[in-house]
Amino acid sequence: MNSVSMNAMANALSAVSLRVARFEFAYMAARRTSNARPPPPRAEKLIPEYRHAIETLEPSGSLIIGGKSMGGRVASMLADEVFDAGLATGLLCLGYPFHPIGKAEQLRTAHLASLQTPTLIAQGSRDLFGTREEVVCYDLSPNIEMLWLEDGDHDLRPRKSVSGFSAADHLETLAKAASTWAHRIAVGRH
Repeated sequence: MNSVSMNAMANALSAVSLRVARFEFAYMAARRTSNARPPPPRAEKLIPEYRHAIETLEPSGSLIIGGKSMGGRVASMLADEVFDAGLATGLLCLGYPFHPIGKAEQLRTAHLASLQTPTLIAQGSRDLFGTREEVVCYDLSPNIEMLWLEDGDHDLRPRKSVSGFSAADHLETLAKAASTWAHRIAVGRH
């Protein structure tokens, strides 16, 4: 949760007056204290940890859940439950893992087709977990909005020499879009 890209994303969102709370799944915390790098557990097994993190925040209904990569995927699996309970107003995913790298046929999108929670997914157009060309063909809920960051990778970083954009440019675009979206869904909920 303290990687360079996570810190940069959290700082960018905070800079537009979005309060950011972060937590780390136990398997990721264990990786920092061990030389072993076992594969992550199945996403479904992480839902209780995510639910617990929400409960510790004492959400008031203006909470937007989300995360980066696996965190966003787990949040998306829990989103309708907390949205229906009035605990959250939306879902923000940063670099969603639509499929494993190199395995485009193993989609992680079935639950996204019927998602009722207002959702914004910020995705780099060349993200190996789901490029723009792939994702536009998926059956996604009309409640999902996509923010495409040109030439961005899984951390949303572009190649400036190719795209003309810097990582800072993409973070600024992400932050402004997330802020506008968050305010729009908050107004729509009341």
